[in-house]
Amino acid sequence: MTDNAMEHRRLVIIGSGIAGLTAAIYGARGNHEPLVIEGTEPGGQLTLTTEVDNYPGFPEGISGPELIQRMKDQAARFGADIRHGVVERLDDTERPFRLELASGDHVTADAIIAASGASARTLGIPGEDQLMGYGVSTCATCDGAFFRDEEMLVVGGGDAAMEEANFLTRFAKKVTIVHRREGFRAEAYWLDRIKEKEDAGEVEILTNTELIEIHGSEAEGIDHVTLAYHPEGHPSERLDDSATEIYDLDVGAVFLAIGHTPNTDYLTDTGVTLDDTGYLTVKGHGGAGQTETDVEGLFGAGDVVDHHYQQAVTAGGLGCMAAMDADEYLDNIQVDTTLAADPSATD
Repeated sequence: MTDNAMEHRRLVIIGSGIAGLTAAIYGARGNHEPLVIEGTEPGGQLTLTTEVDNYPGFPEGISGPELIQRMKDQAARFGADIRHGVVERLDDTERPFRLELASGDHVTADAIIAASGASARTLGIPGEDQLMGYGVSTCATCDGAFFRDEEMLVVGGGDAAMEEANFLTRFAKKVTIVHRREGFRAEAYWLDRIKEKEDAGEVEILTNTELIEIHGSEAEGIDHVTLAYHPEGHPSERLDDSATEIYDLDVGAVFLAIGHTPNTDYLTDTGVTLDDTGYLTVKGHGGAGQTETDVEGLFGAGDVVDHHYQQAVTAGGLGCMAAMDADEYLDNIQVDTTLAADPSATD
């Protein structure tokens, strides 16, 4: 698409997870005919979840991909246009906004909702990709109950890992926490909670230990994992060291709690505020405009903003709020445009 044929939209939504698609439904119902650009992970993290049991309205549960597809169909029914594409750069120096896509296409927009999410960090070890959604998970709240009475493994050393392990003790026969160093980054509160669980025999902590391979199949799930231990920590960097011990452990589920990376690279040269870890900062608090950023006309929703709750239902709520905020903004600039054309016009 050349500059002379540049496409213009009233509303562009970046991201096609729960937040983006909820915003698309509301934006389409507001008669803005939004363009949804799917991003690098179409459908977001929920597409990695085989069963979703905690999304309201589905008492029998629903698969993540099916829920996303239903939301896409719903958004399209109201007039949303959902396309493959990745936004590489967003220019907010003038209006309308200008988006540059990886394909070379350009789109302009009067308002933008950034709902590009955050990608769960993974280990890059054998078996991880193959078994993601079949025993490997990045969300204990989403998937823990599916592995009731199984031995479960949690990888990580921060607050998220401790919180996930604590939650999983509701279902697991035992939870094993694997951390590559001796010390933990988690707050004292969570370490105290986990120590109580350890004393009760519900949790086992393996420090200076790393998960290096996951064994199993999609049909049967996880059979066992391979761990490496070195007394000085970071054993995967010392696999040839005679002090490194490599052994197998029988577990039925693996939960990765090593953090998320927000998908905000395309926002780095704009006027928005990103926190130290790259998450998008919005106005928040009570009243209208809670999803506003520091750039007028640019709103944030879902996991690109929320690094605490990170649930499908909270992402959907933020998507709704962002669409309503964008709708109010678009109505206001429409009025301003009318007044600019005819200064004598009044309400």
